[in-house]
Amino acid sequence: MPSVIEDLGELANPKKAKVLSGFFKTGKGQYGEGDIFLGISVPKIRKLVKKYKKLSLMEIEKLLMNLIHEHRLAALLILVEKYKYGTVIERKEIFDFYLKNLKKINNWDLVDSSAERIVGEYLYIYSNEKTLYNLARSDNLWERRIAIIATYAFIKKGKFNDTLAIAETLLSDKQDLIHKAVGWMLREMGKRGGMKELEGFLMKYHKTMPRTMLRYAIEKFSKEKREFYMRR
Repeated sequence: MPSVIEDLGELANPKKAKVLSGFFKTGKGQYGEGDIFLGISVPKIRKLVKKYKKLSLMEIEKLLMNLIHEHRLAALLILVEKYKYGTVIERKEIFDFYLKNLKKINNWDLVDSSAERIVGEYLYIYSNEKTLYNLARSDNLWERRIAIIATYAFIKKGKFNDTLAIAETLLSDKQDLIHKAVGWMLREMGKRGGMKELEGFLMKYHKTMPRTMLRYAIEKFSKEKREFYMRR
């Protein structure tokens, strides 16, 4: 029986791998330095992982330890599938496993495909926000992104306080990838019933928040409103 690594190898596309290496900034000194790509599209990986959703956490950990980006992405997508259909006990094990392996969740797509569906979903149910705020204060870029992206699960359920608090914590962050993530979550909050809360946040911080963060947050506003908030 083929393994997930063998199946991923069959899907490899060297030309696309070269493009992805540039897109995900794998050069020296860049945020994805040293990451290795096979050149597989996300839809193909998503289709493949359904075949492997019964892998044990031990097997998933081996996959997550791999230097190849798509192997780590596959591991996380399998984990998301297992969490979705897991028992209460299994979900706790998956959540703990995720936190134990944060160092391997080290690019923005890895974060964005898993943080909401595991960390966010778990913390929404069990109200353990301390974990979320510890991640938001981390020195690690990806842990901070996990913190804000995880709140997407809260936003979808009409709970906005944690998104606003973490956005406030990250206002002075130096990383563009954090600015984009925070702006994205603020925009989603506005789209999903939190417009009053979003405008309150913007009235307080639009003059000082990073411009990328602001542009993302107001993307769906009218032209007049966008111009108002973009003025210093």
